Amino acid sequence: MNNYTDDQRLLLETVQKFMADEIYPHEEKVDKLGYVPEEIGKQIEKKSIEIGLFSANLPQEVGGGGLDYGSMVLLEREYGKTSHALHSWIARPTEILLACNDAQKEEYLYPCVKGEKRELFALTEPDAGSDIMSMKSNAVKDGNDWILNGSKHFISGPCLPDFAIVFAVTGEDDTPRGKRKRITAFLVDVGIEGFDIREGTKCISYKGYKNFQLSFNDVRLSEDKILGQEGNGLSLSGKWLGMGRIWVGATCCGKAERILDLALDWASSRKQFGKPIGSFQATGFKLADMKMNLRAADLLVRDAVTKAVDGIMEDQDAAIVKVFCSEMLNKVADDTVQIFGGMGLMEEMPIERLWRDSRLERIWDGTSEIQRHIITRSMLRPLGA
Repeated sequence: MNNYTDDQRLLLETVQKFMADEIYPHEEKVDKLGYVPEEIGKQIEKKSIEIGLFSANLPQEVGGGGLDYGSMVLLEREYGKTSHALHSWIARPTEILLACNDAQKEEYLYPCVKGEKRELFALTEPDAGSDIMSMKSNAVKDGNDWILNGSKHFISGPCLPDFAIVFAVTGEDDTPRGKRKRITAFLVDVGIEGFDIREGTKCISYKGYKNFQLSFNDVRLSEDKILGQEGNGLSLSGKWLGMGRIWVGATCCGKAERILDLALDWASSRKQFGKPIGSFQATGFKLADMKMNLRAADLLVRDAVTKAVDGIMEDQDAAIVKVFCSEMLNKVADDTVQIFGGMGLMEEMPIERLWRDSRLERIWDGTSEIQRHIITRSMLRPLGA
């Protein structure tokens, strides 16, 4: 993976130095506290704005860094080496906001790009996780307004947001496969009457990375709060979820590389029976498998990013990356705990934290089971099954 352009090498050096100076020193403290002190989060945010990492994923014409997918994957891979609780302060506003009209750009998009506002992507519900079409949140037309009711959970972000991009059912359409819910995205401001937002339950992975519960009780929204067009929410969410799964794959590769480096250091220095434990086949083969699977995962990410750049990436490409990379990371983390033995589970070592953090990757952004369903469907549908 050395065929970077000069600009990409400079970008990689910049983000690696930023991580060393602004992120890694706070990992242990944040994990023990269970939250990111506001002064630390704001410092990360401020410094990332100063050096151009903030909003790097959005086009220059809206004030973003204008990085293409080939460069963004380098950032996401480095960010993956640490906790979401910390690197999420380096905002990458959801690209769905590019669907804002001119007035919405002034109110929502541009403030997010500048760090003046934060958004949440609110899709998941208690009874509708990966099964989006089971969504119960709904919005009913009332004159020129919409009345929103429902709830969302596991909506993650670094801090209390200023608004949420909320997906709700606004009707049904007839399709060759029968009735299908029509889903619309709304821009909903925190503080509006009927909208309650609070922190959800605590997770053992990525301690300090918040998840929120949202509830809507007869929230009145004007027509201009629709993002994109009525009924176009599913299409909008799909564009974000596809690349989101690629970025999950990239972060998994970054974390796996960091864990492998720790495993190599331990296996070469820890001695038993007068030899480094890495020289024993039981340990050495684990290391070899880690290296092979990480290489394969990196190549899968690169392949999917290339397809995305060329505009030919399919749902199955993102699903393959998500399931393979997350499961690769879990295997690397678990085998590294085994290599460290009892020390791998001690709080004094970073391995147990990285092991805990790795577990969530097989669940969020679509579980491994859902990814396999997407892959299976893509193979069978052309055959009429």
